[in-house]
Amino acid sequence: MFGLDKLMAMKKQAEEIKERLNNISVEGEAEGGKIKVVSNGNRKITAVHIDAEWLKGAEKEEVEDLMVIACNRALDNAEKLSESEMRSMLPGLGGLGL
Repeated sequence: MFGLDKLMAMKKQAEEIKERLNNISVEGEAEGGKIKVVSNGNRKITAVHIDAEWLKGAEKEEVEDLMVIACNRALDNAEKLSESEMRSMLPGLGGLGL
């Protein structure tokens, strides 16, 4: 069992990691980069970029489908980053499902 001091130190470390993840960006893209979605490490979408020339000839449904793909890729990348950061900085939490 963990002592209270150990739990408080782990909580502080987890908060520091969360703050750090706010400042790290990952991308997801679709259609060869025509659509790019940027997320921070805490899985919050921070930007969307769509190639203007490509968009002129694209159909609405295609754009919507590709936006979903790009968003999911960005969020997947953010999730992997978050898990990696937690594992590397808090190895003692491995038994808690992180």
